[in-house]
Amino acid sequence: MKKLLPVIALASLVIGASHVQAEPTTHVVTPPMPKVKTAANPVVVIETSLGTITAELWQDRTPGTVKNFLKYTDKKFYDGTIFHRVIPNFMIQGGGFTPDMKQKKTDAQIKNEAKTENKNLRGTLAMARTPQVDSATSQFFVNLVDNAFLNHKNESSAGFGYCVFGNVIDGMDVVEAMAKVQTGVRPPHRDVPVENVMIKSISRKTETP
Repeated sequence: MKKLLPVIALASLVIGASHVQAEPTTHVVTPPMPKVKTAANPVVVIETSLGTITAELWQDRTPGTVKNFLKYTDKKFYDGTIFHRVIPNFMIQGGGFTPDMKQKKTDAQIKNEAKTENKNLRGTLAMARTPQVDSATSQFFVNLVDNAFLNHKNESSAGFGYCVFGNVIDGMDVVEAMAKVQTGVRPPHRDVPVENVMIKSISRKTETP
């Protein structure tokens, strides 16, 4: 099965099967997204082996993508998976592999809702995919820096970009801790944490009075 990746146009890139290196340019880093929740948008709690991350999902901007993510969340698909790919100054990716690096069977691929106004800024969540535009399933990534080259530019395959569907509203320190873990090779995969970074659970946050 293909491994879903944020695709970067670089020499030595192996698309959809192994790995991709971060763009070899200086990233402009902005502060994390503000902790402001839109009333209509759901919030999820991502419990990991390194701490808790809370994220708002942009249902008002990317309804199909959020519906898909919550479908996997509600059926506990993510529980017991790992962040299998960590590249400092780029992103952390998870939501599809078990601790023994077996890829989980997913539901159907979804339509890519990438939009010009939804940018891959530091602290945002986006869907991973293969080189095919509409190929995302369960895997997602958290941007560690502003990754403008992943943004939607046009309707072509090369320019469509990656769908941003939410942002971290609490726990960015946990995300940064993940970015610092030691990584290695677990053939055929690279940039894999030496010690598993677990997703213990993802659940909807229930509002309290």
